[in-house]
Amino acid sequence: MLKSWEFHSAGKIVFGVGAIDQLGSLLIEAGLERPVIITDRTLVELGITAGAVESLRAAGIDAPIFDGGRAEPEIDVAVRGAEFARAHAPDAIVAIGGGSNMDVAKYVAILLAHGGKPSDYFGVDRVPGPVLPLIAVPTTSGTGSEVSHAAVLTDVAANVKVSTLSNHLRPRVALVDPALTYRCPAKVMAHSGIDALTHAIEGCTATDWNRLETVGGKVAYFGRFEIGACLGERAIRMIGRSLEPAVLDPENRAARDEMSLAATLAGLAFSNCGVALVHALEYPIGAAVHCSHGEGNGCLLPFVMRFILPERTEILATLARELGVAERSDARATAEAGIDRIVEMRARIGIAPRLRDLGVKQEQLRGFAERTWQIQRLMTLTPRRPTLDDLVAILNEAY
Repeated sequence: MLKSWEFHSAGKIVFGVGAIDQLGSLLIEAGLERPVIITDRTLVELGITAGAVESLRAAGIDAPIFDGGRAEPEIDVAVRGAEFARAHAPDAIVAIGGGSNMDVAKYVAILLAHGGKPSDYFGVDRVPGPVLPLIAVPTTSGTGSEVSHAAVLTDVAANVKVSTLSNHLRPRVALVDPALTYRCPAKVMAHSGIDALTHAIEGCTATDWNRLETVGGKVAYFGRFEIGACLGERAIRMIGRSLEPAVLDPENRAARDEMSLAATLAGLAFSNCGVALVHALEYPIGAAVHCSHGEGNGCLLPFVMRFILPERTEILATLARELGVAERSDARATAEAGIDRIVEMRARIGIAPRLRDLGVKQEQLRGFAERTWQIQRLMTLTPRRPTLDDLVAILNEAY
């Protein structure tokens, strides 16, 4: 069992509409003059990276751009990004995009600092020291990667998602400009927003820190503690009132502004308290059917919430209230109404309601459960510890 918890964040968080204009000066202040930008071709073609490039040029910085990022990136994408960056001998990495681009950037920062290949660092605390300074500029409202210590890639050969978790991966600067999400497509906003909600809920409902068992003596997350839970609850309140308008009315800038902040708060919550069974189930499913990580999480979320309800009744009732659900006859009824609210929210923003809608076949479910069972670091964070048969039952219920 743990004897203490810790709270970590990005070195600095800069938030506000128009904040991208500060990118160049932030680098100069940090003594960084040779950044490489990691992004994707779509963002370049849409001009979403233009503000960053202009800010850098105003500071006298001409940054090479690697635009090979892609959704749910494979290991090879990170390798190619590192090869590109190494040729320019950078002193910093600027990641622009959603969580996938930031994941690639984090691996580039590792490989340039420590060499080797991405698989050398898969797991918990396998990064031996500081990486190249990272400046993370999110263009979606979901992953919280701009403040987190995690990076995820897809291992095509093994057909599974793999991750690296290390506090060395927390960006030097999280530069969050909500204006960069204004042209985010409604579908991407929906998938990333439900991902942020999942992060906040799993952070708030994780195993209590003083009951958390370590796996192999290492701790990727600390379990539920009050600072993280406080941030998660605030994120849930904001998402409850802003996600639907941000998706259904792309011109609603106030909603998109709030979703940007909510995603960062949820990132702070989960990257300290933890993610749990929803993410553990999604990793093999996402790798197999190539759904977005956010939609996979959103599909599974209500089913996992119902599973943990007996152990987290009071907390789930609190979260229901944060979502705007009126008090019911007792805590269980309020918690159940909160789960129903999420189901309604999913339907309104177009998240797949069942695994079959993601392309999952029923004969795959047992294999997904077996792969999930192997992710014991996330099993320990689940407040109601599942058996393998429980995992199969949850997947069948979600099918």
